[in-house]
Amino acid sequence: MVSPSGVGAPPRPNLIHSGQVSPTPRDQPPLPISPLVDLVDVSVSLGGVGVLSGCRLSLLPGESLGVAGPNGAGKSTLLATVATFIPPTAGTGNVLGTPLGTPQAPAVRALIGWSGHVPALYPDLTLGENLKMLARLCGHPAKEGQLALEKVGLGGAVNIRTERCSNGMKRRADLARLLIGEPRLLLLDEPDAGLDRDAASIISHLIRTTTRRGGGVLCVSHDAARLSGWADRVVEIREGRIG
Repeated sequence: MVSPSGVGAPPRPNLIHSGQVSPTPRDQPPLPISPLVDLVDVSVSLGGVGVLSGCRLSLLPGESLGVAGPNGAGKSTLLATVATFIPPTAGTGNVLGTPLGTPQAPAVRALIGWSGHVPALYPDLTLGENLKMLARLCGHPAKEGQLALEKVGLGGAVNIRTERCSNGMKRRADLARLLIGEPRLLLLDEPDAGLDRDAASIISHLIRTTTRRGGGVLCVSHDAARLSGWADRVVEIREGRIG
């Protein structure tokens, strides 16, 4: 009868007596985690004027990072650089595995959600039309636009034209926009500006859901205390330098 190991198969070593130990998963070194954002000595000049200088910043999957600084410190330029809209003039940077300042960089914009000072909404469309159109562009059913508005307390405002909405309503709708695409990287610029206190929970929900699915959040504000309530850690930026 032929043995299960096959005719003429060499005997298996006795690992216990030979002193050899089979490697187990816990004996393997952990794989390095690649940061979603990695800036090394990044500088940016606009119109010949330096705005960012030698910035170093790293954001890991599942992490939220706050950047605090006064007006004019370079916070919005930092977000625009990370969003691939402004290339670095010096230093190196990678966002979602793609080098900044290269022809490939704009391709990652589809994976980035950005809420800036001006809501990204068409003023001549209703709130519902804006969100339904975005849902379709993201490959989701149009009804998800309605659901997103309901989550931010605007379920009864779907038929109101955006240009007739208050600033607070526009800000809520802009945050609802970020609930649809499930971005890997969320960029928030003074996210509570124009919002009432009841709407602060929307920001917390956005940050929490993004980091729980392994995404990252970069949030800038002049209010360090407010950032500390949202972010895992907070760094300071002054005169274009991150300290």
